[in-house]
Order: sequence, then C-alpha cells, then structure tokens
Amino acid sequence: MYDLIIRGGTVVDGTGAPARTADVAVRDGLIVEVGRVDGTAHRSVDAEGLTLTPGFVDVHTTSTGRPPGIPT
Repeated sequence: MYDLIIRGGTVVDGTGAPARTADVAVRDGLIVEVGRVDGTAHRSVDAEGLTLTPGFVDVHTTSTGRPPGIPT
C-alpha cells in the first residue's frame, strides 16, 4: 500500500522525454513509482488536467546572497 497516489497527471520528469499522462506513487515521503500505478493508497488525488514534475526542485530565490546588514 502507498501513502499517496497522484493519478492521471501530465508528467514532465526533467529528462527531456516528452510529457506523458501517468500516476505518481509515494511511500514514506519518497516517489517510488511513476507510470500506471496499480494498488491502493491511504490518499489518492485526481490530477487530470494538471502537470506533475516529480523530483523537481525549484531553486528560484529572491535572496541577494549577502549577509544581513550589507547594503544592496
């Protein structure tokens, strides 16, 4: 059993592969399966019409990288 299954989203995995419709299964805070996921989960989310980017981390920041007190 999974903790979470996100079903039917458009998966963009960051590898350069074309986007595809797939499910994403999560167990213990980790993505354990991407594709057609059979089985049950404590929670299931319908992601039809939404984009899933499993493992993607947005590193965008508005930080200046300066220590506090240093003028910009």
